[in-house]
Amino acid sequence: MLAIISAALFHCPAHADDATELAKKLANPIAALISVPIQANYDENFGPGEKGEKWQTNIQPVIPVSISENWNLVSRTILPVIDQKNIPAPGMDESGIGDITQSFFFSPKAPTSSGWIWGVGPVLYLDTASDDTLGAEKWGAGPTAVVLKQSGPWTYGALVNQINSFAGNGDRQDISSSFVQPFLAYVTSTHTTISLNTESTYDWKGNDWSVPINLVAAQMLKAGSQIFQVAVGARYWAETPDNGPDGWGLRLQLTFLFPKS
Repeated sequence: MLAIISAALFHCPAHADDATELAKKLANPIAALISVPIQANYDENFGPGEKGEKWQTNIQPVIPVSISENWNLVSRTILPVIDQKNIPAPGMDESGIGDITQSFFFSPKAPTSSGWIWGVGPVLYLDTASDDTLGAEKWGAGPTAVVLKQSGPWTYGALVNQINSFAGNGDRQDISSSFVQPFLAYVTSTHTTISLNTESTYDWKGNDWSVPINLVAAQMLKAGSQIFQVAVGARYWAETPDNGPDGWGLRLQLTFLFPKS
């Protein structure tokens, strides 16, 4: 149904081509496109007795800036808004803002001769949580990188980072965390994007993996002059630390696009 609505809204062939191109840009984490994804994730079975559940809504603006004839600087922010129940223990509920992750990618405007797109830069972990149960009470930093290739309707690649804490509450565990996100996406002729990824994190202090696998379908739409994408998907925790989430979860996403006119 959403694909039919999208086809009607982008009825002109030129507009359809534009919508397909925008869908491909959204599959590229460092595309030269301003976007504001609002991503809601539901997970459950946390803690003793697996009674805990959590909604985490990530507000994730992506802002590219041209810094020279050949280079862009792409800012990617993750601001989590959290509502959790029975975490970290039964009877303990909390809502508020979590810690912000801020990444910057220096990326060539043109792909390599073999078609690869890449970016590197710093990632910052900011102690912004509104309650100590919603964050690590640490400040951290490290390197981040992304590499991908787009071939026809396909996009595939990976985003990685490493964060180590350097300041914060001395009574809380230090952060040494590796993030690995391989991704695969396919854009159909009706501007529908089917994507598969993992957002795996390895905690070097606790020697634990967290591995959610996400399968998501997204549809490009337009209301008036505003172009946006809606997405729904399932997530499965293939690996999780003790007292972490377990089993199946849900992902919903609304992304606002602001292409250059």
